[in-house]
Amino acid sequence: MQARRFLWFAAIAITVRIPGQTPDGASYVGSPACKTCHQATWARWSRTRMANVLTDPKLRPEVILPDFKKPDPLRTFGIDDIAFVYGGKFKQRYFRKFGDDYFPLPATWDVTNQAWRPYAHIQQPTGQECDGCHSVNYDIRTKTVTEWNVGCEKCHGPGSEHARRPSRANIVNPARLDYVKANDVCIQCHSIGESALNPIQGRNYAWPVGFRPGMSLRQFWTFDDRHAAGVESAYYPDGTGSGNRMQGNDFVTSLMYTHGVTCFSCHDVHGTENNADLLKPSSVLCLQCHGPASPNGPRPAEIARHTHHAPGSAGSECIGCHMPKIQPTIADVKVHAHTFRFIPPAVVEPTKMPDSCTACHTDKTARWAADALRRWPEFSPWRMIP
Repeated sequence: MQARRFLWFAAIAITVRIPGQTPDGASYVGSPACKTCHQATWARWSRTRMANVLTDPKLRPEVILPDFKKPDPLRTFGIDDIAFVYGGKFKQRYFRKFGDDYFPLPATWDVTNQAWRPYAHIQQPTGQECDGCHSVNYDIRTKTVTEWNVGCEKCHGPGSEHARRPSRANIVNPARLDYVKANDVCIQCHSIGESALNPIQGRNYAWPVGFRPGMSLRQFWTFDDRHAAGVESAYYPDGTGSGNRMQGNDFVTSLMYTHGVTCFSCHDVHGTENNADLLKPSSVLCLQCHGPASPNGPRPAEIARHTHHAPGSAGSECIGCHMPKIQPTIADVKVHAHTFRFIPPAVVEPTKMPDSCTACHTDKTARWAADALRRWPEFSPWRMIP
C-alpha cells in the first residue's frame, strides 16, 4: 500500500511539472482574447491562411477568386448559394448550408490553371469531413464552434485560465512539448486518416474528434492504411503519400522526425513573408543544418558538386530532390512530399511512381534520369539497382 501511495504521489508531481498543461475546466474563449497580450504575433497570424481558411463571402466578397459572371458548364451554382469560401492558394472550394450542416458545392476553382474542376464529394457534410480542422472547438453534437478558422486555441488548447491569469503553467506551448506531442499538434490536421473513435453515434469522422494539444494524438487518430492495395491505397509503393495533405503521414517516417525535428523547426504558423510560412526561404533554411561538409551531409565542399545543378537554380535547391512535388492537390498541380528522402528513378521505375528527378524534368523519363545519375561519380551504385 505504501509503495502504491508513493507512486501515486510521484505521478501527481510529474504531472504538475509538465510544462504547458491545460488546466481541467479551462474553456475556449476565441482568438480575440489573445490579442491584448500578444498583439504582434496576433497581427501576423491574422494575415495567414490558417486564420483565413474559411470566409463568409457576404462579409468579404473579395475572397472569391473566379469571375462568376462568366458562365461555365461545371459551375451550376451562384455566389448567393455560397455560405463559406474555402482556400485560395492551390484551389478554392465553396460550401452551401443545409439545415445545421455545410456541404461542398459540385465545382472547385483551380487557382493555378484558372479553370473550374468538378468536385464529386458532396454527399457527406463538412462536419464529418472537414470542420474539425477548419475551426476551434467544433462540437459534433451541436455542430457549433468557438470560432471558424485555425485560431490560437487550435494549437494552444483552451485559453480561459490563461487569459484570466497569464502563466506558462496554464496554456499549451507546443515548443515546450516533447517532439512527438509537439508534432501531433500539426499532424492532427496535416495528415489523412480517420478518427480512432469511429463510429461515433453512427457516424465516421475524418478528423481526430476529442483531441486537444498536449494529448497523445494516437489515441484519437489513425493514419490511412499504409499496406492497402489498389484503389484503396493512399501511398506510393515506397511508403510516400500519394495525395494532398499528407505531410504528417510522410514526416513521421523521416529521419528528421526521429531526430526530434518538429514542424515548427521550419515553419512559423503565426506567419512569415516566405512561402508556406517558412522561417527562412527554403534555399537558406535547409543549409543551416545541412551546409557543405556538414556532419549531417551533404559531404562535398560545394553544394553544386552535390546537386549537379547550377547554383541558384531550382535544381540546386534541397527541396527539389528531397521534397519533390509528387502529391496531386488538384488536376496537374502537385505539392511537396515530406519524407525528405531522395526518390531514385531507377528504384521506382518498375513501380511507375514519381521520382525526384522527373518531378522537375517532366519532359524526361525515369530511365533517362537513372542513366544520368550513373554518371555522377559520388552517387552510390547500390541505389541504382531496381
